[in-house]
Amino acid sequence: MKITLSAIKADIGGVGGHTKPSKELLKRVEEVVKRAKHDLLIDYYIGYAGDDIHIIMSHKNRVENNRIHKLAWDAFKEGTEVAKEQGLYGAGQDLLKDSFSGNVKGMGPGVAELEFEERPNEAFVVFAADKTEPGAFNFPFYRMFIESRSNTGIIINPDLAEGVVFNVMDVMSGKIAELNLWEDKPEIEAALMYPGRFVVESVTSKKGEPIVSASTDRLHNIAGTYVGKDDPIAIVRCQKSFPATEEACSAFNNPHFVAGNTRGSHHLPLMPVKLNSPASLNYSIPLVMAAVFSMHNGKFVGPHDGFDTPDWDYIRNIATQRAMDMRNQGFIHPATLVPEELEYNKGYKARMKKLNSKFRSAKKSRSKQ
Repeated sequence: MKITLSAIKADIGGVGGHTKPSKELLKRVEEVVKRAKHDLLIDYYIGYAGDDIHIIMSHKNRVENNRIHKLAWDAFKEGTEVAKEQGLYGAGQDLLKDSFSGNVKGMGPGVAELEFEERPNEAFVVFAADKTEPGAFNFPFYRMFIESRSNTGIIINPDLAEGVVFNVMDVMSGKIAELNLWEDKPEIEAALMYPGRFVVESVTSKKGEPIVSASTDRLHNIAGTYVGKDDPIAIVRCQKSFPATEEACSAFNNPHFVAGNTRGSHHLPLMPVKLNSPASLNYSIPLVMAAVFSMHNGKFVGPHDGFDTPDWDYIRNIATQRAMDMRNQGFIHPATLVPEELEYNKGYKARMKKLNSKFRSAKKSRSKQ
């Protein structure tokens, strides 16, 4: 049975800042999706990571279906009206266009979609992040499919040992490179070095089976100015020929530094958190959650919370310590991003314009002494 999974997310309002959506906002989004379930969907789940709401849907309408995308758009638009009524912060922030144009890609919401022949025991994980950028998933994907030190399944599993195909997007040009393991391993590593520019868009098996889909849109490329971080979402199919669920989730157990944080201006570690966690008010540490599902005939069982067990509390402590160490660096690079990656770039440019007006040649400065 051929099934499509669509995970579409957006930040449309938070309580008291960029924290979490209100109960009423979540309720309205679910009401819109629920009304359309009979005609469009097999199943759905609605949750949030920080202030980003995600709608996870199973259906038979294939990827980039305009009716599915319009359903998500309508749910977010109606949710935005609730956010405005409640005076929530950033109401409708990720809805960057006035009207729907057939596909929410390029309109603000993040999208991950996979179409595949459902296996008898279909397992998948949705990773949803907040306060960071799409390239935040580059390193975990590397650990899942390339680094046998992290994933011994690459040695033991014949299909993974054969290698996979990474589709890497240059988010500045919109072009995608198809890179094969193992022959293109150095080129994959060269791209993943710079997650602000090159982002893993999808991963497939050598047989063409879809394994991973991840959102890649950068909001400031669409809006032309800072409107919040890009907060990626990804679907990863697990088990059998693909990474085990444990291998996929363990790829997040070494909180690596990503761009994000309050004002989108710092490098901080990506912290694995429990399902439906609000954003931290401790500098908005970048966060990621793992919703683990089984699926049969398109019907969901779950989600199970992939980061809920006690061992992840230890990982969260590591992330917190790393975050505080970096924030104690203050505003000095590498704590802060390089100028071209600063999301509040206009403010920085204004500071530099004033600073540059005060520079004089060293010779003239000495002559005044």
